[in-house]
Parts: sequence; C-alpha cells; structure tokens
Amino acid sequence: MVEFSTAQDFWNAPILSLFTDILSETRQSKETDCPVLAAWSLHDLTGMVLKRAEYPTAEAFLPERLTLNSLQEAAGGCQGCPLYKNATQTVFGEGPKNATVMFVGEQPGDQEDLAGKPFVGPAGKILSDTLEQVGIERDDVYVTNAVKHFKWEPRGKRRIHQKPNSREVAACRPWLEAELRIVRPKLLVVLGSTAGQAIFGPSFRVTRERGKVLSSKFAPKVVATVHPSSLLRQPDEESRAQGPRSRCLDPAAGRGLSRGTRGRLDYAGCQ
Repeated sequence: MVEFSTAQDFWNAPILSLFTDILSETRQSKETDCPVLAAWSLHDLTGMVLKRAEYPTAEAFLPERLTLNSLQEAAGGCQGCPLYKNATQTVFGEGPKNATVMFVGEQPGDQEDLAGKPFVGPAGKILSDTLEQVGIERDDVYVTNAVKHFKWEPRGKRRIHQKPNSREVAACRPWLEAELRIVRPKLLVVLGSTAGQAIFGPSFRVTRERGKVLSSKFAPKVVATVHPSSLLRQPDEESRAQGPRSRCLDPAAGRGLSRGTRGRLDYAGCQ
C-alpha cells in the first residue's frame, strides 16, 4: 500500500482518479444535492480513497506474458480485493487453451476452495453429469469463475457461500478477460447472474436473457442459463435429476460447437 505523509501529498498522486469514482458512486446512490458530499472533509475523502487504493484490482497482478500457465501462477498471489484474506487459495480456470466452449460461473465453493480446482463440488458434479448426458467430455471445455476466491461466512463449523459484490467482481475481471483472450471460445456459457454481469454489466438478468443467443467482444455466441447450484435447491430428487437436461440442455441444439461431441449444447431453446 502506498503511504503518504500528508493529505496534500496524497491528492498529488496519480490515484486521484479514485476520488472521482467515489463521488460518482455516491451520487448514484444518493440524491444529487445530498449534503453529505459538501460535508466530507479532505481527511474523510483521503481515508476512503486510501481504502480503495489498498486493493488495486487484479490488473496489478497480471503477468507481462499472458498464457494460461503464467496467469494461473500469477493469480496465486493476487491481492486485488479483500477476498484473498479468508480464502484457502486462488481457484483459477481449467481446461484446454483451444476449447470451443467456455463456462463461467460465479465463484469457487467450499470444496473448490480446498481443492484449488473449479467445479469439483456438488454443482460441479451436476455440470459434469449434464455434459455427459449430451456426449460432451468435461475435459474438452474450459471452466472458470468470475471471482477466483471463495467468499463465505461462518455458520457453526460450516463455511456458507456469500454472493460477491459488484466491486469484488470488477476487481477480479482482469483475470476473466485474460482467460477469454487466450481461449477465444466460439461459445461462452454464463452460469448465473454474477457471471452474466461480469460479461455484460450490472443490468444483466439471466431471467430476461436466458434462451437468447447473445454476442460480446469475448465470443461470437454467448448464452446464459442458471447456475448448477440452483438445481441443488430443487424440492425433490426427481426434480434435481430432471433439472439439468429439461431446463438447460437439448441434444439437438448447437451443432458443431465442440470437437467430437455427439450431443449439442442448447443455446436457443433453454427456457
């Protein structure tokens, strides 16, 4: 963290732009003529910006040469947001660099945090089983998360998932963008609202966009569906068993998106 001897020294620093960000965010969340803006002292604003500057986002930790191996190694030391403090380790993406299909979830869960691999817990099993149902090998796709550290709160002896906030998603976005630039998938599948917002912005809603074929600068085709973890909350075993295929996948859709696949991903009929 950069240290400043006086507030004036701080405001002469390049990160003065963070001050503008804070004012902008505050104006969006409060009335424009909110008196608190005028009441803030230089000391108050300095403290707020210093707190923001303590976590420089993942951008500060990206390696000079971008490969999946160098990214994974660099991400292991990421301190771009506070989530690293309570996580066991960084959980980076996994899969071939030339994968045709890329899946993006929200964040690693408890088991992923301990194993250091994405989608190895209950939700990961649903994803793998669903891919198997339509003849797609899990090893043929690239899987990752919008946020690379597990955010949780203690509940007894258990670690309970907490949804990452928009600032944490934005701080981790450089890792995701780097993965997308390297893999260059033909089809990007976003699993849940957090992943969708990491790609399309905070106004994105899975309930509104699900079943549509979208596009972005990261992939010519992007589709959104629910996160596999939502199926774990189905009321009975039969619903959970039917959920992956009936809600998200159709063997007839998405012809030719993955080499050697017998079944196809449904990106147009997922309702």
